Amino acid sequence: MPSMPPASTTSLPVIDLSRADDPATRAAFHEELHDAAHDVGFLHLTGHGIGPAETDRILRVTREFFALPEADRLALSNLRSPHFRGYTRIGHELTGGRSDWRDQLDVGAERPAPAVGPDDPAYLWLEGPNQWPAALPELRTVVLAWQERLAAVAHRLLRELLVSIGAPAGFFDEAFADRPHLHTKLIRYPGSAPSGSGQGVGAHKDYGFLTLLLQDGVGGLQVRSGDTFIEVPPMPGAFVVNLGELLEIATNGYLVATDHRVVSPPGAVERFSVPFFYNPRLDAVIDTVPGGYLGRAPGIAHDHANPLHAEYGRNELKGWVRAHPEVARRHHPELAEAR
Repeated sequence: MPSMPPASTTSLPVIDLSRADDPATRAAFHEELHDAAHDVGFLHLTGHGIGPAETDRILRVTREFFALPEADRLALSNLRSPHFRGYTRIGHELTGGRSDWRDQLDVGAERPAPAVGPDDPAYLWLEGPNQWPAALPELRTVVLAWQERLAAVAHRLLRELLVSIGAPAGFFDEAFADRPHLHTKLIRYPGSAPSGSGQGVGAHKDYGFLTLLLQDGVGGLQVRSGDTFIEVPPMPGAFVVNLGELLEIATNGYLVATDHRVVSPPGAVERFSVPFFYNPRLDAVIDTVPGGYLGRAPGIAHDHANPLHAEYGRNELKGWVRAHPEVARRHHPELAEAR
């Protein structure tokens, strides 16, 4: 794959979540949030209550994890996990069938391994224990605490997003109750690939609900705008938020999920990021969000090569099997054959 062409630079909408608390600014806040979600599908989120000490801590332990000896990281290989948890070596995750030039640690909610029977849905395998490095015990505490903090921010943002389109704020509360599917990635982009490919991660849409991305100052995130991609420079103190395809489907295309990618940093420059994915219970069935906005909804253009299901867990499992076929072949060969 050749190097990716340069992208123009622009600014995403900046949404200050704290403005929802002030009756004097709440209406304007909802108007701005509505426009960002309806027109762009991406935004910078400020006023979220996550302080610099917390963001510095999660980025510090991320760098410390990738500074561990390779043997320590490989001991956590996701090939050892039927739950798709753990470390992925550089080039061993696929997007669009091509290797992404990054390595990562995948962490979910810390839960015991499920007992999955032959008649149970296979997506139940996506819950289970994480893998943690013995040489960095702080990582477990910091990442799990971060995950809970961002889940609270994401849930509040989701409720405000529904209000902004004139829908009931609590419409999705039951779908996220008890066991929401939380997922955090610690990612390193280790500079340019020897092949010359610029694919840090290939162009894609997230298939769930909301993603909150913390990134360092290196840059490389690009978002589709029309027929091209635009560069999104990092904004200190802000999360990059994007909407996923199931939220687009649940609003009949009124809220938009947008293609995005990461271009590898130049030379030997490293880039670190921590995306957090906020999604409902695996068994949640996602219905259409009610509201007058539906009269203006454009509908959905379905991708027959990549169908999305109303039952969330089926989408999540399909994504993991496609991105990590080696894990699927080792632990779930029947899923790998059906993909």
